[in-house]
Amino acid sequence: MNGLTLPDPTRRQAWRWLWLWPLRLLLWAISLCLAIALGFALYAVAALPPLQPWHTDLLHEEFSALRHHDLDFDGYLQREALLFAELQRTVAGWQRSDEAFVISRFNPDGLAARLAGGGPYNRSMRLAPTAAPGRAARPVAGQAAVPAMGQALLIHGLSDSPYSMKALADSLRARGFAVTLLRLPGHGTLPSMMTEMRLRDWVAAVRIAVRDVAARAPAGVPFYIGGYSTGGTLALLQTLDSLDDPTLRRPDRVLLLSPAIELTPVAALANVIDLFSVLPIPVLDKVHWQEVVAEYDPYKFNSFPVNASRQVNRATEALKSALADAAKAGRLARMPPVVTWQSAVDSTVGAPGVADSLYARLPGAVHRLVLFDLNRQAVLRSVVRPAAGALIERLTQQAHGYTLDIVRNANADADVGAGAGAGAGVGQGSDTVVVARWAPDGGQTLRETALAWPLGLVSLGHVALPFPPDDPVYGFVAGSGHAGLPSIGSWLLRGESGAISLSLGALTRLRSNPFWALVDEDIGALVAADLAR
Repeated sequence: MNGLTLPDPTRRQAWRWLWLWPLRLLLWAISLCLAIALGFALYAVAALPPLQPWHTDLLHEEFSALRHHDLDFDGYLQREALLFAELQRTVAGWQRSDEAFVISRFNPDGLAARLAGGGPYNRSMRLAPTAAPGRAARPVAGQAAVPAMGQALLIHGLSDSPYSMKALADSLRARGFAVTLLRLPGHGTLPSMMTEMRLRDWVAAVRIAVRDVAARAPAGVPFYIGGYSTGGTLALLQTLDSLDDPTLRRPDRVLLLSPAIELTPVAALANVIDLFSVLPIPVLDKVHWQEVVAEYDPYKFNSFPVNASRQVNRATEALKSALADAAKAGRLARMPPVVTWQSAVDSTVGAPGVADSLYARLPGAVHRLVLFDLNRQAVLRSVVRPAAGALIERLTQQAHGYTLDIVRNANADADVGAGAGAGAGVGQGSDTVVVARWAPDGGQTLRETALAWPLGLVSLGHVALPFPPDDPVYGFVAGSGHAGLPSIGSWLLRGESGAISLSLGALTRLRSNPFWALVDEDIGALVAADLAR
């Protein structure tokens, strides 16, 4: 038999099976996606509360990378002015007697607007230094403006606003830096705008802002880039691009707060769960949303659309790919110093990704990861999950090429592995806080602080990191607030579900950082070292 002989029936059957198997897999995958989308659609329609105008009305003056790619930052600010004027007109047309509007951030006479003084930090802005080395903290009458000793661009997180970067901006400004706060497209106006935003819009906005800020920092003047949560993802993407593109100014330092580095695999479901939202059926508008919550926060959207998950997932996937490419090409050796402040317990983005996907690749003691441990006091032993401290215990027992700082209880050595090795127990330390440092060469130092764990506080968390404890909007200490109103972070209400407009469970999550003074001290030391050079 030669090679042209037709296959026998058995061989025909085998070929047919080989061709049909991929088709069966495809049909199975499509069926699975439809089942997931249908299940989510039924949940959204049945379980989510009614949508409000801020979930459905859309604004048309928002920045788009496709339509406005040729803008400079001044042009971006001008477009933003048009956007907020449109926002004001849109809100003016809503029914103002509705209960949902009365308690919302959009009510100009409501608690949220009064607490935030009208919400000025929902927009992008340039902020001048408030002090410089050797000068008073605030200029006196007739004194010339404080000259900028450095320039910084700070980027907020998903569903947030530039306000989440205000405390870090103030810390830099007090050390002589001019700071630009960027509002990412889709944020600061209506939650509905998060259904339209795209990763490309964020990346384009960051690139526009970087070119403007870098141009204000001539050679020899430090240029920092920083970000919180998704803003940290974008700051890293921009920095990695600058390693490979000579037309981009490489930052002199990268500052990250709770950066979104690696999401859980379930985040990929955001690409399919809102499939039925394309049908022109009003009740299916809810399928755009994972959460629909009262909008009582002046600087953060509480409602959360599926598209927000989709875009942050794309951002973290892009970062993962960029890190892998840079590592393979050897470019990470030119990475500017990266300093990250991260809670060891983070239910939003997770903490292991920061250590394992980012810092495990960064060579050198100039890169520093600061982890805020959970409270290990004995009184909390019965309620704290032992697994919550697993990351700290693992990192302190293994070698690493970066500097690791642990903000933890004093006398907690048996738990966090300072010396003889870590145990699995939780709850050995006092309430006093210390900073333990592990150098890449294995050397260890311990720095005492004047701080202590507040009574009843178990851990920090994702939303707490960027805000000082007395923040007028999110502070938790007594007296936090503005205009005679208590801060959101100080609310601690008890009652029956349904009695108030928000979930009682939302009130137990820490909204500000009792150890912010350590972040501020770090900023002072970093700026002093860079200016000395």
